[in-house]
Amino acid sequence: MSTPTSQRKMSLGAFVHETGQHVAAWRHPEAFAESGTVFSQAMQVAQTAERGKFDLLFLADSAAVSVFGNPGSRGRMGKTVKFEPMTILSALAAVTSRLGLVATSTSTYNAPYTLARQFASLDQISAGRAGWNLVTSNNEAEAFNHGREEHYGHAERYDRALEFAEVVTGLWDSWDDDAFIRDKDSGVYYDPSKMHVLNHRGKYFQVRGPLNVACSPQGRPVLVQAGASDTGRDLAAHLAEVVFTAQTTFEQAREFYTDVMARLPRYGRTQAEVRVLPGIYPVVGRTESEAKEKFEYLQSLIHPSVGLSVLEHTIGVGGLDKYPLHGPVPDMGDTNGPLSRQRLLLEAARRDNLTLWELCLLNAGPRGHLLTVGTPSQIADIMEHWFRNEAADGFNVMPAWLPGSLDDFVNMVIPELQRRGLFRTEYEGTTLRDHLGLPKPVSRWRKMAMVAE
Repeated sequence: MSTPTSQRKMSLGAFVHETGQHVAAWRHPEAFAESGTVFSQAMQVAQTAERGKFDLLFLADSAAVSVFGNPGSRGRMGKTVKFEPMTILSALAAVTSRLGLVATSTSTYNAPYTLARQFASLDQISAGRAGWNLVTSNNEAEAFNHGREEHYGHAERYDRALEFAEVVTGLWDSWDDDAFIRDKDSGVYYDPSKMHVLNHRGKYFQVRGPLNVACSPQGRPVLVQAGASDTGRDLAAHLAEVVFTAQTTFEQAREFYTDVMARLPRYGRTQAEVRVLPGIYPVVGRTESEAKEKFEYLQSLIHPSVGLSVLEHTIGVGGLDKYPLHGPVPDMGDTNGPLSRQRLLLEAARRDNLTLWELCLLNAGPRGHLLTVGTPSQIADIMEHWFRNEAADGFNVMPAWLPGSLDDFVNMVIPELQRRGLFRTEYEGTTLRDHLGLPKPVSRWRKMAMVAE
């Protein structure tokens, strides 16, 4: 049975890029301009998120440098280099104690056994705080770094992702909780009857198993998925435990939430097994005018060529520099890259009659996510409205620049949410599943045994 809304608490993720979400974040005088190369800066961000009692730190990632735009625009990009996510999260696990650690890793350009082993190891290292954000790669350039001349098609990427995830979760079920006896007197290290060999043979993968990493205190890492297309929604309903989504209006968010929840029963799942977290890009000020000043200042740092280049990357369409910057947004067909994000931004352009440059400005910070500029109370009002009216179970908070925007949210918005009884004041558990209120998964082998009984 679902928890009454009045007793529910929001789930909050801190979604972080190297210098911040805004395309010009690194230019802010107080920004961590080197956080893609300096561990101490990444550590400070993680510890601030833990101080704010966030459920999780969510790392964005891409396995390719963007080649959109001309050399002049590319040379102005502040998010070009970054730590490999599994490496940095393993290090952050040692300097945090409760914060969940979620890494983005593609199913398109990875091997399922290797990925399953990496995340299972992170889950052990962090004592049950790991999560995998399954993506199919919206950066087409990743193909060129993995032996391909072109990106897989949209439908094939999702078909492959489903089988990939089934293999990974199957490998995570390789060992029962109590498989390892480690009895020095008898000399028995583990019970062979509690080891399970997957023997997967499918359309895309052949993986025997078992995994040579034991299961963690939370059973297995939390599975996160982002994608708003019809195929993406179905994948989310099929296997995701946390759904990361981009919505710009309450109506869009509620439609998405309702649709995903309605798809769960066809896969034998319930609402208690899923948390939907839309992205929110908050610019917080002690007064509304202060918040607007902060927002406008960051917007003023955007170089036109960067704005265009980032828009091209976000919607997967090149050559926008041939159109008038202050003219209408051109018509364009569906992309083979980030299809849902392209449709979302073009819909906003048509709805609000935006020029190409206005669309660049809209994309520069939130990138198709919810933009909120205001006081702690004003931002909490919006979050509460979405949360209480079945548009969200919480939010992935996307700080504009680091560390300042995350500090603002933790110091001003978190206390307001706590005052309203919407967010925890202390961690009540130790694992990421504890924080999210998600059940510990039952192994597929245990399910089979229960049916047999």
